[in-house]
Amino acid sequence: MEYRPYYLAREWVRLGHSVTIVAASRAHLRTVQPNTNKGVQEEMIDGIRYLWLATPDYSGNGVMRVRNMLTFVRRLLTMGGELAQLFRPDLVIASSTYPLDIYPARRVADKAGARLVFEVHDLWPLSPMELGNLSRWHPFIMTMQCAENYAYRKADKVVSMLPKAKEHMCEHGMAPEKFVHIPNGIYKEEWSRERKPLPEEHEALLSRLRLENRFLVGYAGGHAISNALDQLLDAALLLQDSSVAFVLIGQGVEKGILEKKTKSLGLNNLYFLPAVDKFVVPTVLEAMDLLYLGWSRNPLYRFGICPNKLMDYMMAAKPVIHAVDAGNDLVAESGCGISVEPENAAAISDAIIRFKLMSEAERKRIGEAGKDYVLAHHDYGVLAKEFIWAIGAA
Repeated sequence: MEYRPYYLAREWVRLGHSVTIVAASRAHLRTVQPNTNKGVQEEMIDGIRYLWLATPDYSGNGVMRVRNMLTFVRRLLTMGGELAQLFRPDLVIASSTYPLDIYPARRVADKAGARLVFEVHDLWPLSPMELGNLSRWHPFIMTMQCAENYAYRKADKVVSMLPKAKEHMCEHGMAPEKFVHIPNGIYKEEWSRERKPLPEEHEALLSRLRLENRFLVGYAGGHAISNALDQLLDAALLLQDSSVAFVLIGQGVEKGILEKKTKSLGLNNLYFLPAVDKFVVPTVLEAMDLLYLGWSRNPLYRFGICPNKLMDYMMAAKPVIHAVDAGNDLVAESGCGISVEPENAAAISDAIIRFKLMSEAERKRIGEAGKDYVLAHHDYGVLAKEFIWAIGAA
């Protein structure tokens, strides 16, 4: 799932609102795709009406993903008048990675006489320009730039997950008073459930490492270049003669490369495990002594970051090493760990040793600071109300 819209929608339903989410039938963020045997498939999930529009399958960031985007936008434009008449929305939110959906969203809003909100996950087309080295004169970039500028001009409000993006948005046509920062969050009820047990493979490894009195440094999430796991491997090499063990849980395009590097370095203190079900994540994180989150150096992060992974880490009440250079830093703000410069294996290993030398009580105090912070500032029950209040649609 794309969990942010789902969690916000679920809270809005609880507040008495009727919520419809229109989405493409194929998206790379889902582990399970909806079953669409016809052009439009309707499904009710926890009181939220989902309309799945059939779109072509794809993988990666190539031409097929662009085809998927354009198919979704075209179909939504075609259905705009019908959706406005059928659901009579008071509020239409254009919320996706790319800005093209602002066009059909505005059409629905105009037909229904509704307020229009543009919700920004990532800054497109700046992200593919800075991450993919695409020229501003590339036809794809120019198309996205037109859509972004249009969205900032036409939306009644612009909701950003990135806290430092206001200046950039104003440079592209947004009136300053439109800006609203609503970060990512957590659904705290998921953490109050009875814990799901670890898969057998995970339980066996972690139990063995515990019996060996290892100090466990964990990472759970995608294995991609942006996650800066290369430097964690380098830190493991520096600590190979210590009692520290590194456990990386998850999948991703870089996993095979990281496994090969582990073998070539001769690391005997770093282990890879498969990804786990979302509801097993709390059990995995709570089994660690310390958690790691890293970022590659990238000027794009000057606008801020708000990773879901970090919210989970903080809810697990474990101390965090955060290798980052960004416009904001929740670890530093909450006092739930140590922040070091990115891509610096020596700094990471030094921070690990600092935590290892602390008493268990001190590590617990630092971890609890993160949990207290995320409950106070990132509970979706609170964020959903802030969203509605900020855009004047209560």
